[in-house]
Amino acid sequence: MALQSDCIFFDDIGSYPLPKGVRLDGLSEGQYLQLVRDVLARKINAGVEVPTYPQFRDMIRMFMNPIEDPEQTESPYLIKKENAAILELKAVPPDQKVRVCVTGPVELYISSFGATAYTDILYSLAKSVSRFLEKARDCGVMSVASLDEPSLGINSSVVFSEEEVLHALSIASSPCIGMDCEVHLHSPLWVEPCAHVPGINIVGVESAAHPDYLRLIDKEVLVQTDTYLRAGIARTDILAMVAQLNDQMGVNLWENTPRLEREVLLMESPKIMKKRLDIAYSMFGERLRAAGPDCGLGSWPSQDLADKILANCAYAVGAFRKDVCL
Repeated sequence: MALQSDCIFFDDIGSYPLPKGVRLDGLSEGQYLQLVRDVLARKINAGVEVPTYPQFRDMIRMFMNPIEDPEQTESPYLIKKENAAILELKAVPPDQKVRVCVTGPVELYISSFGATAYTDILYSLAKSVSRFLEKARDCGVMSVASLDEPSLGINSSVVFSEEEVLHALSIASSPCIGMDCEVHLHSPLWVEPCAHVPGINIVGVESAAHPDYLRLIDKEVLVQTDTYLRAGIARTDILAMVAQLNDQMGVNLWENTPRLEREVLLMESPKIMKKRLDIAYSMFGERLRAAGPDCGLGSWPSQDLADKILANCAYAVGAFRKDVCL
């Protein structure tokens, strides 16, 4: 089930802007799945090779709601196997494979329990996460799996030991052994520990917004653990990007949407993305496995602008392959 490629693949992290004027509340399940289907098609049309099912729902509640429902669990925080379904996967066409992102056990834990250390609950959540991934794998639509753990290395509420965190991640990722499974991090501090988790073979960090993060990763650790890197090549922190542009230009781009789009696309051009990819490759060589935006695009002002950023990524990856993947 691993992607067969002599070079990197292009994926995205997941979240996406809603169409203008659309709200999730009030949509029927059928209408919601059509919305997911439409955005999945937009990602593919923009050139994303391994698109994540569009994540419109809250990354915590979409998993914790069923996990906390006594009718859907077999014990506290352990979801029944038959209930570990991701609704959005119903919208994936039969001939399409996607990146299946599940919020990781640590992220789920701290959302409900904060700076406490009930390891039994953490491990139950990890087992629930593994069941979501197992069910997605078995339904035949998953080409890449991902655990979303943005708080590791950043949030002081994570009070578990490294050994406990890695054990939870091992439980969660156990259905993914033998296939491509990423862990999505916002800090480089947990890259090397996560490289030792048997079910995880790709670690990803936000290296477009924070290029220095790559210097904190030891390639030899990746080699020793047979782990690969996902490089972020497009910034997604749109609020910080526009604030930077506003300061430089002495304007408020939020009041001029067409100009905002032009300036952001100049700031995040295919040439700049290709340069970031070249730098990552110069540092990690064959350990570079995937590339795409740093994080999700859900906070971006429009679907059209999100489409264009993904298209720029696709162009950069294509140009990189022409230079390197011969």
